[in-house]
Amino acid sequence: MKFGLGKIAATAALIAGVGTAVAAQDYPYRDITTAVVWGAGGGTDSINRMIMAEMEKHLPVSINVINQTGGVAGSNGMVYVQNQADDGYTLVGLSESNVTAAVQGGWDQKFDFWYPFIVGGSPDLISVPADSPYNTLQELVDAAKAAPGTIPAAASGAGSIHHLNLLAIQNGADAEFLFVPYGGSAPGQEAAIAGEVALVVTSLAEQAALIEGGMLKPLAMLTEDDAEIAGMTVPSAFGIYDGLDQYLPLKQAIGFAVHNSASDDVKSALGAAFEAAIASDTVSEWAEANNYDVGGQHGAEATAIFTNLESTFAYTLKDLGATTVDPMSLGIAQP
Repeated sequence: MKFGLGKIAATAALIAGVGTAVAAQDYPYRDITTAVVWGAGGGTDSINRMIMAEMEKHLPVSINVINQTGGVAGSNGMVYVQNQADDGYTLVGLSESNVTAAVQGGWDQKFDFWYPFIVGGSPDLISVPADSPYNTLQELVDAAKAAPGTIPAAASGAGSIHHLNLLAIQNGADAEFLFVPYGGSAPGQEAAIAGEVALVVTSLAEQAALIEGGMLKPLAMLTEDDAEIAGMTVPSAFGIYDGLDQYLPLKQAIGFAVHNSASDDVKSALGAAFEAAIASDTVSEWAEANNYDVGGQHGAEATAIFTNLESTFAYTLKDLGATTVDPMSLGIAQP
């Protein structure tokens, strides 16, 4: 069958018109995928599944959450999303721990590659085994001062936010503990319960069940506010040591991000859905039940928080000899 030039031109125009119409559709017009860089069931995964389900209520599409784990400091998931189009249809679920990927050689970008949204995080605290002789942070610090570098402390791995909080306590209280690294919060907490270490620094969300079960005894929150847990008030370390405000608080920042190069329309649509979700009863009730503080920052405000975390983490790791890439070479400013 032969077509005249006019017919061919009309068909081409029709195809082009359909393509233009699709391109002109408002974002989002198809489902979104969020790739969480950490494993299923963890804090970052749980928060992303919760916030995405709530954001769906304010968008005309579904958001599917998957896990893309592995690499250095979550780098596999970040590289995966980096390699997707910057059209807002693939988001990355991440946390403050991902800011160390670049200086550890798993990621070749500063963190400002992302346009982040912070749902929140759980505050860190210092706890000791239930049968510990220490009943206050003051008693623990006095013991550390009397025997510097001998009291073993767990705080996840080197360069983690929990480790940085331990270092902050040491600097602010002028004490020195013996840091014992573990491959995560759970192993460190188990070590404290077993008596392998004298104290542990992790988050309230991670310790809550152990405190309520009488296996850990909380001594102090590493934030400005006291906390209520298991019928007791855990005092803020800020009320004990005046110098802590030079080093603390260093808080978790868990949430998700889109390419910073995404269009303003994409950022605006995600931002509107995010703000509506953050303001919901669902999010506040979930946060209260799981011992999380709601953040709600996105865009420039969230970027400033991650920039500070990236700088603090990167140069702390460098001082510890745990970097493979000089943060200065990446353009990461010193804190």
